[in-house]
Amino acid sequence: MGTTIDLPLDQVLVGDCIAWLRHLPPASVHAIFADPPYNLQLKGTLRRPDDSLVDGVDDEWDRFPDLGAYDAFTREWLTECRRVLRKDGTIWVMGAYHNVFRLGSALQDLGYWILNDVIWRKSNPMPNFRGRRFTNAHETLVWAARGPESRYRFNYAAMKALNDDLQMRSDWLIPLCTGGERLRDDKGAKLHPTQKPEALLHRVILACTQPGDVVLDPFLGSGTTAAVAKRLGRRFIGLERDPTYAQAARARIDAVEPAPEDAAAALPSKREQKRIPFGTLVERGLVPPGAKLFDRQKRWEAVVGADGTLRCGRAQGSIHQVGAAVQDAPSCNGWIFWHLEGRDGRLRVLDELREAIAREE
Repeated sequence: MGTTIDLPLDQVLVGDCIAWLRHLPPASVHAIFADPPYNLQLKGTLRRPDDSLVDGVDDEWDRFPDLGAYDAFTREWLTECRRVLRKDGTIWVMGAYHNVFRLGSALQDLGYWILNDVIWRKSNPMPNFRGRRFTNAHETLVWAARGPESRYRFNYAAMKALNDDLQMRSDWLIPLCTGGERLRDDKGAKLHPTQKPEALLHRVILACTQPGDVVLDPFLGSGTTAAVAKRLGRRFIGLERDPTYAQAARARIDAVEPAPEDAAAALPSKREQKRIPFGTLVERGLVPPGAKLFDRQKRWEAVVGADGTLRCGRAQGSIHQVGAAVQDAPSCNGWIFWHLEGRDGRLRVLDELREAIAREE
């Protein structure tokens, strides 16, 4: 098992990603974000209706002799990524229609366990100038665990909070990288043709890591992954073959101010919270024996016993059992069903009292 001592943390390493990956110890990183070459195979030039030239992806790093060569390259770097990924780590692999299906096939063939395919829907996509196809308005992110046995991290509560307390869906509406966020060269041209927006990486990193985790990007480009990782209190390793991109990425990362540790932490999920029985509230006098509990509409009234059970008419048992019985329901979460009336007449849901104890411990 690799340790943080073995790793070139918070560095941008210049060179071939596969060669660098082979230098990293096994099972040493918590998460990987990979935005590999698209293999667009562009031929000729593309112009807008006003005859201006479209700045597409035609760089040398995106050229492969044929699909066989691209597939061999894909499997080689994915194999090394799986080796360095911790048992319970996850990988995000991003692609467009040119390559994402080949990437997904390689992931499954190499033993990864696909968790989601996430659609990044661009609110400001580039138009289809020739008018011979639909406007290509999205890219796909494949999120996968190292294997089916992985106990991977998913910060469900944080994703829900980020989405106005609604479950985060697998279609994300995020604009392309524009304005001041877009890195440019001395002539004002885009420094990197496929720079990804920081909002996209913010969501990716927050979803599957916690502060102090190591995030690896084997195709760092302009440094978005590393910049966001640093801002969120994560460690990073960036691999980039182009010295110009690497230099720009380092400058960009150096300018990032990390968020305070408490602000960078993701909201813990219910499974991560310490289990506190209802009897603890009774023992500590927060809900004393003989107290009356009500549902939100005060349709039912239950009396609390010294042993933490409730009695409501003929129903007797735990807060969950009695809540289900009075509603004639198969199950009930008693923590959010039952309320305690305060001296001011306000009803407080039991879950608030439980959270108060959790904060003290």
